[in-house]
Amino acid sequence: MKNFRTLLFLFALITPLVAFSQNKVTVTGTVIEQETKQPLEFATVTIQTTDNVTVNGGLTDVNGRYSIEVAPGTYNIKFDFISFKSTAIQNRQVSSNTDLGITAMAPDAKLLNEVEIVAERSTVDIKLDKRVYSVGQDMIVRGGTVSDVLDNVPSVSVDVEGNVSLRGNESVTILIDGRPSNLAGTNVAEVLRLLPADSVDKVEVITNPSARYDAEGGGGIINIILKKGKANGFNGSVIASVGDPANHSVSANLNFRSENFNLFSNLGYNYRKSPGNSFTDAEYFDGDGNTTSFVDERRDNLRQSEGFNGGFGIELFLDESTTWTNSVNVRSSEGDNPTSTYFDYFDANGNFDKTRFRYNVEDENDDNVQFSTNLLKKFNNDGHELRIDASFAKNTDYETARIDDIVLNTATPETDNTFERTLNDEDENRQLVQADYVYPFGEGNQFEAGYRGSFTELVTDSKAEELQGNVWVTNPNFTNLLEYKEKVNAFYAQFGSKIGNFSYLLGLRWEDSDIDVNLVNASDYNNKRYNNFFPSAFLTYEFSESSNVSISYSRRINRPRGRFINPFSSLASNINIFTGNPDLDPSMTNAFDLGYLKKWGKLTFSTSAYINITDDSFQFVRRESGDFVTQVVDGEDVIGENNEVIEVIGGADIRTPIILTTPINLAKEYRFGFEFNINYNPYRWWRINSNFNFFRNETDGDYTYTDFEGNVVTQNFDNTAYSWFTRVNSKISLPLKIDWQLNADYRGPQDNAQGRSLGIFSANTAISKDILNERATLSLNVSDIFNSRKRRMYTNLPQVDSYSEMQWRERQVTLSFTYRFNMKKNERQREQRDQQGGGDDEYMGG
Repeated sequence: MKNFRTLLFLFALITPLVAFSQNKVTVTGTVIEQETKQPLEFATVTIQTTDNVTVNGGLTDVNGRYSIEVAPGTYNIKFDFISFKSTAIQNRQVSSNTDLGITAMAPDAKLLNEVEIVAERSTVDIKLDKRVYSVGQDMIVRGGTVSDVLDNVPSVSVDVEGNVSLRGNESVTILIDGRPSNLAGTNVAEVLRLLPADSVDKVEVITNPSARYDAEGGGGIINIILKKGKANGFNGSVIASVGDPANHSVSANLNFRSENFNLFSNLGYNYRKSPGNSFTDAEYFDGDGNTTSFVDERRDNLRQSEGFNGGFGIELFLDESTTWTNSVNVRSSEGDNPTSTYFDYFDANGNFDKTRFRYNVEDENDDNVQFSTNLLKKFNNDGHELRIDASFAKNTDYETARIDDIVLNTATPETDNTFERTLNDEDENRQLVQADYVYPFGEGNQFEAGYRGSFTELVTDSKAEELQGNVWVTNPNFTNLLEYKEKVNAFYAQFGSKIGNFSYLLGLRWEDSDIDVNLVNASDYNNKRYNNFFPSAFLTYEFSESSNVSISYSRRINRPRGRFINPFSSLASNINIFTGNPDLDPSMTNAFDLGYLKKWGKLTFSTSAYINITDDSFQFVRRESGDFVTQVVDGEDVIGENNEVIEVIGGADIRTPIILTTPINLAKEYRFGFEFNINYNPYRWWRINSNFNFFRNETDGDYTYTDFEGNVVTQNFDNTAYSWFTRVNSKISLPLKIDWQLNADYRGPQDNAQGRSLGIFSANTAISKDILNERATLSLNVSDIFNSRKRRMYTNLPQVDSYSEMQWRERQVTLSFTYRFNMKKNERQREQRDQQGGGDDEYMGG
């Protein structure tokens, strides 16, 4: 019976297909751009019945031609292309093979301040107020992580520790599908390293957001959009990668779309080993400036991680104007980071004394679950809509470490060895609700309003213990229970209009923040309750369809979270320790931006000058803690009656001060800079993108504290630093369907109040080959070709002068294989351009 049902089902499925194949005609034609008369490749042609039921469709080829088979009948034929006005032929009778001739499509100018570069084939789509980076066409990031993706985005830099900055400013908010990427206690750099690059469709960079967007992030917003298939039927891709050092992963992006719903998913598994290294050479001084000792620190580590991420979602098309989307994202990872650190000690004359070996093994388990729901109601086709969003997330992060500190090359008694262990257990819950209403009216007028509520609870249990005898004894300096609660309610409204070539957008946002920071063990409770207005203004003047200028202003906030407020830190080094500051206040930024965009045929140029003025900016200061690591210089032991050491003849103690690095609020920061971006397609087979950014950063403030001897110490942090970075990306299409990509970037040196960072140069390359009739692609990429991506810096303090180098990850080679289901390469690229046109639909801005 079961087999009979199967045969009956197949018969019912095949019969109409056979009937259709026996009675069909072909509809052909050509689609061109109205102004240039050039053919439009990848334009969508949809054939529908007169009651708008889709019968068949297709894409135009490189010559703008299309050929689609349908049954004889009367149809509406629609033509769509990103940034062009949709065109339709209504009630066309098709009884035999029909050539519709040439259909010309006109560009669709954007309302307000957005100007999109149409028919652009580059991986970077430049708009006046933001840039949209298409990941799917970038070979260099295949097999990598989201951190690698961001490091290839114009205006964005990722340092060797994974910290992200936008135009040199680390006060940037990073979102994933419009929602916070890092919960309040999570290190965003670690989150970005867990997600595979293959799950990302595009990245939006918003340098000066309007009142519609969350006010968080003094330096702007980076929004990472994950893949969600939009093509009809079942389609997707699978990517498998292997690398050296170990970089093995497999991911799948699968989608099934029908008239009533769209199922989408992205799954990924990865196993990675990332060897890294660092060293610090330090010279220590006494209160009179005399050298007391030297310490050379050498560190090697091997981060090993195994992770899984899965995203599942469904879009329900309730009717022609209402869409309800639900998704669940799961992320789980575990890893360890064995770190070997050698400390070579020398006396004031440079004579070697001893070596200490510090071995730190960290184990970490991280689990995250997030559910998101979205309801979109479109009242008409002119942009009148209501959007309601909600998300609920839970994150747990459990990290332990065992640290053995052993003395080598000395006769120091074995009792001088130390053994420690640490625990860091984080549990966090976040809820987010939001509503956005958009109402266009009149000629070029638009009103928007909305609400956003964000509610977070984080508990961090940190503990450090030292083995004394056979008993583990708690170290109170690094043991605490931190409770963090954050409630932020926000309302906004903005109005925009266009009068001739001039357009403006004025907005006002109000946020009420209620934040509790409770350091339970220390009975230290801080409540920070404040509400603020965040105005924004955008003015644009269009000289022509290919040239315009804009000026914008917005006020932003940067709230301290995570490691910035948590007093506990890793003890991988026992003489250089980072510790958070629970009493940090938020910083406020006034951001001004002047932008210009111009297009000449194959060349697109955009530039901007910006000024950020920040009050209570976060700065990292280094100072002595008052604690010391004491080592005994070899001497002759005097043994007492009970065989105990009662005196050391000729010996001496070397006390190495423990230096703390901690964030503080430090008066004002003035940041001025300018940047420009160039997209140039000199030939059809060659594409060049480049970005240059120069900035001046001035800090104005003093830091006063009382040292361990009771002295009041004032450090002047007045400092003016200049720095710049540039990136060039070149992609060449070679014969035999081979693509070659090369990019290079340089980050200039920068001075700060306590030292100087040196410049960093790095380069990456990749080559790919399409196979299996363009349904599969082989790619080979090399990250950090010259193994030169290292942070190098000098630090100068009254107590210590030091020079350090740090390499987070060594050069890596990765081979990737991509296979596409029911989707050729050019169809996938078309889909990516479709999604680029709807970026704000996926962005949870309010």
